[in-house]
Amino acid sequence: MLEVLNLKAHLDKERYRELISPLQRELRDVQQMIRREQIPIVVLLEGWDASGKGDSIGNLVHPLDPRGFKVFTTRGPNEEEHFRPYLWRFWVKLPRTGDFVFLDRGWYRRLLQDRLSGEIDEKSVLVAAGEIREFERQLTDDGYVLIKLWLHVSKQEQKRRLKTIESDPYERWRVARRKSEKRPGYKKCLKAAEEMLALTSTANAPWLLVEADDRLYRRVKVLEGVVSSLKAALASRGLALTGASPQEQDGTLGPLATGSRDVEVQRTNPPNLLDRVDLDKRLSRAEYNSELDRLQMRLRELELECYNQRVAAVVVYEGWDAAGKGGNIKRLTQELDPRGYEVIPVSAPDETEKAHHYLWRFWRALPKAGHIAIFDRSWYGRVLVERVEGLAAEVEWRRAYQEINEFERHITASGAVLIKFWLHLSPEEQLRRFEEREKTPHKRHKITPDDWRNRQKWNVYREAVVEMIERTSTPYGPWTIVEAEDKLWARIRTLSTLVARLEQRLGLS
Repeated sequence: MLEVLNLKAHLDKERYRELISPLQRELRDVQQMIRREQIPIVVLLEGWDASGKGDSIGNLVHPLDPRGFKVFTTRGPNEEEHFRPYLWRFWVKLPRTGDFVFLDRGWYRRLLQDRLSGEIDEKSVLVAAGEIREFERQLTDDGYVLIKLWLHVSKQEQKRRLKTIESDPYERWRVARRKSEKRPGYKKCLKAAEEMLALTSTANAPWLLVEADDRLYRRVKVLEGVVSSLKAALASRGLALTGASPQEQDGTLGPLATGSRDVEVQRTNPPNLLDRVDLDKRLSRAEYNSELDRLQMRLRELELECYNQRVAAVVVYEGWDAAGKGGNIKRLTQELDPRGYEVIPVSAPDETEKAHHYLWRFWRALPKAGHIAIFDRSWYGRVLVERVEGLAAEVEWRRAYQEINEFERHITASGAVLIKFWLHLSPEEQLRRFEEREKTPHKRHKITPDDWRNRQKWNVYREAVVEMIERTSTPYGPWTIVEAEDKLWARIRTLSTLVARLEQRLGLS
């Protein structure tokens, strides 16, 4: 199966650029349909060491809204996982409906590493393969889309890449870990991989084989395979990729706003901290591009240094509707290793979360040492939306300022760094962005009746924001108010602030 692949397949840079951009746009549009139709997606990448799984995941998530996916790397089971059924740790990582999960290796460890190391015998291999087929069938029967990719490289190319990694100061730790393990030869691994593929390629969960000797060819083929699989899954549900919802296609979706769209801002005397924000700050596109490249590369270096020093980072995004949190987060994560960070979109609590203390779900989402967690909205909902909308009693939201400060002190006392952003814009700019979203098919999903309703409460929210910042900006968790009238300025402002805070915490400034 693998030996017939054409590992000499390659693309030149010009052809690569022609192919990659349309595929990325398609994947972006598919993500919106997946979210709208509430379809859960699991993308599993298996393959040889140094075959490019991490780079492939990075290329896949590049066009996606980072609030709609998670990335997990599978290594040997920890102590807790040893005491549970083998597939438990994969069940608990499954995405919620409408989201993606990308796995850098997964449940096939049992048929590959464990088999090759002698941890399981040949009889157990067949049992494990049967359990995996059942697991995958249960997922697809329940509506999950499961995409499995095997990245294949030649023995010569793998050897060359491992030498390159060993000479890279940022990557050599990967080889050092491998050298500490007794690893079988290429030929034995190839035989195990061939048998694994034959045992587990089924009608509901087939393997997509990718020739990965050429980096550009591999990137395109992985992206093409994922897009094709997702489009086929949509087609099987009677859905076509149009970028518009069924209501938008047939014209039944009415206007999203009623009444006046204007907001008269009530200014205070003396001016409060939001009144003093200079919203005239701008960047030219040339300045933006230059700074973006520099800061993204530096942030990637700092991500690795966080891992090396075992320092966790917690990044909090709050701000007005349409202030650009999603685009900001996307540029922040664009060049990061997706296995080292997680974006956590926060919405209304579900029934399980409502049955606990409101901070419970945020404690559960905190990153482990060496990783980065980015919250798109956060525990500050208690003193913003829950306060304004009457979802929390006054005694509850007034008590929350102290609870939040204590929670954040616990985070930073553990050694983590906490960075908090409030993205601020004018009501006039918000109105312009709302109306632009209504007119743009691939953006219309971002505007809801709730957005218009919240806009009518601008002054009430503004009062809550000012009190929130004043009462929860502490030496260990200071707020950064980001001038977000110009999206380019806001993106560079958050990136530069994050880089400076991480350098300070890591002792690099």
